[in-house]
Amino acid sequence: MGRVSVVRQGRFSCPSYSGNSILQSCSLFLVFLSFFLVLFSKKTMAVSTSLNYTKYKQVSSLRLARIQRRLDKINKPPVFTIQSPDGDIIDCIHKRKQPALDHPLLQKHKIQRVAPEMPKVMKTVKTDGFSGETNSSNSFDERLMGGAGWQMWHQNGLRCPKGTIPVRRSTSHDVLRAKSLYDFGKKQKTAGMAQFASRLSSVDAPDVVNGNGHEHAIAYTTASDEVYGARATINVWGPSIETVNEFSLSQIWVLSGSFDGSDLNSIEAGWQVSPELYGDNRPRLFTYWTSDAYQATGCYNLLCSGFVQTNSRIAIGAAISPVSSMGGNQYDITILIWKDPKLGNWWMRFGDNTLVGYWPNELFTHLADRATMVEWGGEIVNSGTNDEHTTTQMGSGQFAQDGFGKASYFRNLEIVDSDNSLTTAQDISVLAENSNCYNILSSRNSEWGTHFYYGGPGRNPSCQ
Repeated sequence: MGRVSVVRQGRFSCPSYSGNSILQSCSLFLVFLSFFLVLFSKKTMAVSTSLNYTKYKQVSSLRLARIQRRLDKINKPPVFTIQSPDGDIIDCIHKRKQPALDHPLLQKHKIQRVAPEMPKVMKTVKTDGFSGETNSSNSFDERLMGGAGWQMWHQNGLRCPKGTIPVRRSTSHDVLRAKSLYDFGKKQKTAGMAQFASRLSSVDAPDVVNGNGHEHAIAYTTASDEVYGARATINVWGPSIETVNEFSLSQIWVLSGSFDGSDLNSIEAGWQVSPELYGDNRPRLFTYWTSDAYQATGCYNLLCSGFVQTNSRIAIGAAISPVSSMGGNQYDITILIWKDPKLGNWWMRFGDNTLVGYWPNELFTHLADRATMVEWGGEIVNSGTNDEHTTTQMGSGQFAQDGFGKASYFRNLEIVDSDNSLTTAQDISVLAENSNCYNILSSRNSEWGTHFYYGGPGRNPSCQ
């Protein structure tokens, strides 16, 4: 499929010549030109499934110059470039030239070469498939799949050379879809879990503040023990998004700090559909971090300095394929985030064995020590246009009670403790701000451990 392009249409008119032949020729030309532009527009917008991802407007040369300077900081000179079937351009960047190392706190940082100390598994859980329900799920795992097939840029068989990392190239169209150059790649200030105030001091359900239309269906830890990481296996779907500035995501949050202040530290990873960020409606692997409650620090993926990638096969921000289907095959990803007890960096692991990279300890204040809470679940943005609730879906778009094969799920929820051991999450609570729109149901069994189904369609007769 082609890339999203910007089409600018000017106003055309025939000159007022007296000769009929000239007027007829001009008119025929304009008819042909209009027909061509309609066909081109339809072809261009086919990938957007009717969502207007890029506003058709003139952009000043000064703004374009500012955008280009920003892109020059993000898009490092590639060693090798791969064209993905979905239109993405994947640049293979030398590890030592990656955006992370531009961060002021990482000027003297040396990329960690010694493998982090892996968490010990206290109880064996099944993460490569499931046969305890009426159907089975398929887990994307670099070891099992040979590094091929689960991200769309893999499909042409090309790989980044050793010593490089794959980076999804950002374009001026990506920036123009954002509210501003400053907002590009960032969550809104009050987005995410910062809405849930005062939860750290209470084991009761957190107070919900509906900020900027963000809605959630989450499970969260209530124990006061120290936390050094979390793991879960997450079902991948392709939820529909109503407007370009809304998104739907499913992720793990590792948190510390104050929810009602400006010092919240958060590390996040999962999958998301975000037309504004990526220009399409495909689910993509993503990461996020902040050390000041989403105010100025941090960003998605590699769109700012911070996250240090070490893996040459996984492109953060690239599309995941295939995805789960209603009543059909189910596909999920396993993500582990934990603090290396020796060097203190927060690592991300994909599947059972694949290290993706890490958030250096220097980036954080509270997380420089440990986490105090973990959350798992879904989040959407409800822009509330026309005083109606959005139809943007969470998860599969089905409610939790629809169960396996229909509802989306998180399974095998685990916590990394102070002994660097993975244990099944025991004391969790669940929360959904508006259960008529999106809900969540948790349970436990021997196969999936602590798990939950979640999601919903958004606007429906009970959710207006």
